[in-house]
Amino acid sequence: MLTLRYVITRLQTCSYQALTFCTKVAEQTSPIISKRDYADENFFYEKPREVWLENLDTIQRKKIGLVMLHPDVYAASPRIDIIHQNVQWQRMYRFVSYAHTKTRAEVRGGGKKPWPQKGMGRARHGSIRSPLWKAQDDLYIIQDLEIPSKESSYITELIEERNWGPSVLFVDTEDIMPVNITTATDEIKHVNLMPVYGLNVYSMLKHDTLVLTERAARLIEDKILYHLHRTDSRKVMAKYKLNQ
Repeated sequence: MLTLRYVITRLQTCSYQALTFCTKVAEQTSPIISKRDYADENFFYEKPREVWLENLDTIQRKKIGLVMLHPDVYAASPRIDIIHQNVQWQRMYRFVSYAHTKTRAEVRGGGKKPWPQKGMGRARHGSIRSPLWKAQDDLYIIQDLEIPSKESSYITELIEERNWGPSVLFVDTEDIMPVNITTATDEIKHVNLMPVYGLNVYSMLKHDTLVLTERAARLIEDKILYHLHRTDSRKVMAKYKLNQ
């Protein structure tokens, strides 16, 4: 009789504990779905490019959402010939002698610079048709550049854990980056920070992995789509055309 009472008591205790554990629900955050309505959406040749939105506040990768990107910008096939011309121009530009009487428009292989270096929010290239943002295959999009530590070991472990790099280029909309990531990457020569207006073909090809913040990806998208769809592009670029 005592044995039967003991068994019943144990079963009741176990049932209560199981019920307690089953009623506890883990907190879940809703995934971020970043999507835009495009004016030319009905004329897409391809579906919008879907990219995972990742975090930087932990070393382990967390996919916190999904970003829908315009296929004309992020799904276009790269023109290797134009990329080669652009890289050649950037390399030759470093050896321009300012003591010479030739202007930049007269330098062989260079071409006249279509707009100022800074202040207009545009990256450095010789043509608005340059595949500046289409040549990078190893592309990741993150929510922001905030990290919890100033130690360079944090960035090193994060890159190794996520199989980035070894050389990584982080791009944001502003040239003033968060303090932690600025300090953490200061002593790592193969990890660099760059604003959107400084992004260029040579820097992208020089790094193994390109990491854009979501707002940087959207800003790049806006600028490329603006130039692709503007009706006065031929008129604007006419004064920069050279008779070669």
